[in-house]
Amino acid sequence: MPPSSWDAVAAVAVAALVVVCLTPITKRLAHRIGAVDEPRARGLSDRPMPRLGGVAIFGGVLAGALAFLPLDGRFGAILMGAAVITVIGALDDVFELSAPVKLAGQITAALIPVLDGVAVESFTLPLMGRVELGDLGIPLTVAGIVLIMNVVNFSDGIDGLAAGVCAIAAAAFVVIAFDLERANAAVLSAIIAGAAAGFLVHNFHPATVFMGDCGSNLLGLLLACVAVEGTLKTQSLIALVLPLVVLAVPFLDTTFVVLKRLKYRKPVYRADREHFHHRMDRIGFSTRRTVLYLYAWTLMLAGLAIALRFVPYSDDSGRLNAGWASVMGLLGVLALIASVYLVYVLEILKFKRLDTIRLRRVKPDASEEEIDTDVAQRLNTGEFDAVRHETEEFERLSSS
Repeated sequence: MPPSSWDAVAAVAVAALVVVCLTPITKRLAHRIGAVDEPRARGLSDRPMPRLGGVAIFGGVLAGALAFLPLDGRFGAILMGAAVITVIGALDDVFELSAPVKLAGQITAALIPVLDGVAVESFTLPLMGRVELGDLGIPLTVAGIVLIMNVVNFSDGIDGLAAGVCAIAAAAFVVIAFDLERANAAVLSAIIAGAAAGFLVHNFHPATVFMGDCGSNLLGLLLACVAVEGTLKTQSLIALVLPLVVLAVPFLDTTFVVLKRLKYRKPVYRADREHFHHRMDRIGFSTRRTVLYLYAWTLMLAGLAIALRFVPYSDDSGRLNAGWASVMGLLGVLALIASVYLVYVLEILKFKRLDTIRLRRVKPDASEEEIDTDVAQRLNTGEFDAVRHETEEFERLSSS
């Protein structure tokens, strides 16, 4: 008998409780063996932080899986891959492994579930129908899993961000996987959501522990496997789109950062201060406000993904229902507007013309030279006059 939605609820509770209880133990272990993140220029933490929280997250996932999943097939292989990447990530947290060694470890961990059947062999596209991958299925799936591991890892740079985004994404996958009759994948999603949420008890600002590479790589691998088992292996026309929408925020963050590093001929694996959360920090947002904005963005896109699955905008033959299609179109436009607004506020795309127009409104008598100088400065620093002045005024009033 396949697991039910009540099993998923119980799995969330078990995973969360185990992680809440295990995290203080991993904090003490991290201090004892030297897995401590020191304050650095590219980080937003101002004090040393233990970074083996991913070990506690794995403990919660293991407990939930043992209680609610069959582990004699693909899900056992997923758990084995999760164990491998947790160990590799923990070694990186202690010894700071080189990029090639970390990549080799990620590929090894991804291969374990893929070779046991957690692979995309075909998918369905509108107008094109079924697309068979053949021998490309295994390498493409491994590449996709490794990509998502790095996407989550790149986004883990501020208290509570990676854990919260992964919890929201996993919760969305629970709903979608149950609807697609992938009950075991739905329960695994629930376990991931519970483990990530349990870790937030200790990781939300002000955090007392970081998940480290062992946690971010673990959550990335698990979410990727859920995407394969819960959506991509179905014949749903939008199966390929749903994971991309649910994980759009960390994907966009990684894309912008990598493109900028390539533009300036820097190694893509070298950390910097160009992520969404860094730019929001530079324009004056507090840590909590930054995280809540990015949570809200993720929630909005996760809701859009769920709507794509549940809103009856077309029938089985692909004919659109005008009313519901209009509703979906409106939801899509609203999501796009909100996303563009956030990207514009952060000046990720650096629309100089729009910034010039905005500056002229603030300083109508400014010369062309003053405009060029000010625009260049603000584009490079990510600072906004209004936000900066509000912050300075708040600090002045607080000190008086």
